[in-house]
Amino acid sequence: QAQLVESGGGSVQPGESLRLSCASSVALGTFKYMGWFRQRPGEQREFVARFNSDSRPEYTYAVKGRFTLSRDSAQNTMYLQMNNLTPADTAVYYCAASSTTIYWGHGTQVTVSS
Repeated sequence: QAQLVESGGGSVQPGESLRLSCASSVALGTFKYMGWFRQRPGEQREFVARFNSDSRPEYTYAVKGRFTLSRDSAQNTMYLQMNNLTPADTAVYYCAASSTTIYWGHGTQVTVSS
């Protein structure tokens, strides 16, 4: 049973940056897919970014060029570098990973406001 723990959320102003972390209790190679989702207030959870089965990053259109996925296998941690944040990025961000089961973290709040 894998556990995922997100950290790094916070409150920032438009144009600023945050880096989210997702620490896994098991080796990252355990998972076929690993990525991030977000849920804005009053909306459904949506895809943000992921490493696909070829370990290549994929991004939703709204964050392309601003967000960057990375990972440190030695630390069992995946990161989401978020630059040039806008109020539309305000959401709870969830880490997710899947092998034969989908695992979710509990989420970390990101608030972008002037």
